[in-house]
Amino acid sequence: MSIIFERLIVDTKRRTLGLPGGEVACRIGRGGAVAAGEKREGDGATPVGSWHLRTLFVRADRLPAPATSLPWRYVAPEDGWSDDPADPAYNRPVRHPYPFSAERLWREDGLYDLIVTLNHNSPPVPGAGSAVFLHCTVADRPHTAGCVAIDRNDLWAMLPRLSRDTILDIR
Repeated sequence: MSIIFERLIVDTKRRTLGLPGGEVACRIGRGGAVAAGEKREGDGATPVGSWHLRTLFVRADRLPAPATSLPWRYVAPEDGWSDDPADPAYNRPVRHPYPFSAERLWREDGLYDLIVTLNHNSPPVPGAGSAVFLHCTVADRPHTAGCVAIDRNDLWAMLPRLSRDTILDIR
């Protein structure tokens, strides 16, 4: 068994994600980085802070079962994540069709082939930011909507060393 990563460090100025033994390029939100208490729904900013990894979603038609100690499941076309502050299920997974605004987790562009959820805004405070994930990059997107994104192959390679005790430290 691999040694579990205790901490991954995101340098928002250098756009790198540091891990034991090296670093990889990452992308952050189009709104830059903001203090967690200043994060607002739709601002496109990545929240500065220390966030535990929680769960993993995997696109079954593109990737096999992962080797990881993170709780995981395959994502389905109906899967979504509530981004509507008026929704009682705000900043939580939901199923489409859904009566409130909710991001679709099943995407054709590859961005969400792997999604690691974080404990940002948990328990949810309406309007304080939703769907802040660690996920995959795609070539034509120089930034995210507030998440941290890295190359899919890099994220896949890290999965055996990630757990619910791993912290994503965004600085």
